Amino acid sequence: MTGIRPTKKPHERQQLRPRDISGYRNGNTGTPYVFQFDSTNPGPHAAIIALVHGNELCGAAALDSLLSQGVRPTRGKLSLIFANVLAYETFDPTRPFAARYLDEDMNRVWSAEILSGAGDSRELARARELAPVLTDVDFLLDLHSTSAPAPAMILAGQQPKGVALAQATGSPAHVVTDGGHAAGPRLRDFAAFNDPNALPAALLVECGEHFSPVSEDVALDVAVRFLLATKILAAIPRGLTLSADTPAQQLIDVTEAVTIRSEKFTFARKFRCFETIPEAATIIGHDGAVPVMTPYDNCILVMPATHFAPGQTAVRLGRHVPWPTA
Repeated sequence: MTGIRPTKKPHERQQLRPRDISGYRNGNTGTPYVFQFDSTNPGPHAAIIALVHGNELCGAAALDSLLSQGVRPTRGKLSLIFANVLAYETFDPTRPFAARYLDEDMNRVWSAEILSGAGDSRELARARELAPVLTDVDFLLDLHSTSAPAPAMILAGQQPKGVALAQATGSPAHVVTDGGHAAGPRLRDFAAFNDPNALPAALLVECGEHFSPVSEDVALDVAVRFLLATKILAAIPRGLTLSADTPAQQLIDVTEAVTIRSEKFTFARKFRCFETIPEAATIIGHDGAVPVMTPYDNCILVMPATHFAPGQTAVRLGRHVPWPTA
């Protein structure tokens, strides 16, 4: 998939490198690296956040493009947020995965109990700094990328409002409903975003593989689509174009996540993201001596991990489901 303003074909381009975002340090809100723009016209508060993981570069590139293009809301309010900049600033291309976080995964701390608890880390400090902004948001887009090759996908949460927002955004093609990780709550599920009786909705978009230039194109493409879907923008901003490559969306419901229990987790073989296993009870791996099996026919493997540690998610198991009707 090509995205907004490609300069070369993806195979002709270099690996994605961090952009210098130090010029955004002061923001315009009093909180570092946080920008808010108010149209003064009635409408929702939409936010796009990048760098929840410091080595996921595509989101930072997308925010840099929106800011440098002077994109402003035509109704409501728009927030643009660079999250874990401290980790991002440590990025070393010889150790590209080390910059994911400094002390703890910033995408496992998003609950009132954790944020108000006794924990102390640089990620928690930044999350506490951002929480007042995020609790005011009606629609959130959280931009990420994946450590292993995978198609771009929307992780829409478990609430119908997230699925509806994914449909309105229109791309990427794979829309996944899932309940998150045993290791801790993600930003997408923070506060009202996961409340079925509240308006606010959030999407986490995996834009493709880390450091792939295609992920940068996808991040900017989906950011503009999100702002159009929420009617924060009335039209595509001048100087930007949307990808014409928009396959029909498919909805995949994750019925369970395989959480690693032992120090010796292995897959039976290398699996691709969204690979379908035809038969139920197929052994796809072992968690120590315990076999991991597919629970039903035509089981879809969502984001199989390449590195294993107890408490982490090895793979999500899902199946295609019809789109909900109004």
